[in-house]
Amino acid sequence: QARLVESGGGLVQPGGSLRLSCAAPGFSPADYAIGWFRQAPGKEREGVSCIAESASEAHYGDSVQGRFTISRDNAKNTIYLQMNSLKPDDTAVYYCAADRNCELVLDGIVRFRGRGTQVTVSS
Repeated sequence: QARLVESGGGLVQPGGSLRLSCAAPGFSPADYAIGWFRQAPGKEREGVSCIAESASEAHYGDSVQGRFTISRDNAKNTIYLQMNSLKPDDTAVYYCAADRNCELVLDGIVRFRGRGTQVTVSS
């Protein structure tokens, strides 16, 4: 059964780093774009990053460009989000999501998503 399971969230100080993982068995790179969106209390859902179904392109939200890096290990069926230079505004629940293209993933309107992992950036 295809499912998405996030891990790696936690509490980190401003300027620190975290790496999120998303186990994605059953989601073939040839068929699915996969990535992350986030939701913070009182804020709109925000697309973070996505790697296209061909794995040839990576997309980033404006607020994380240059700080976050998405990658995919096909042998492990896992997607990673390396987050550097974290800011308090990055605090949110991060959801791994998959669908037929990155536009859907970054909008967060997807057929498949995980339960989310909390990231808190605070001193």
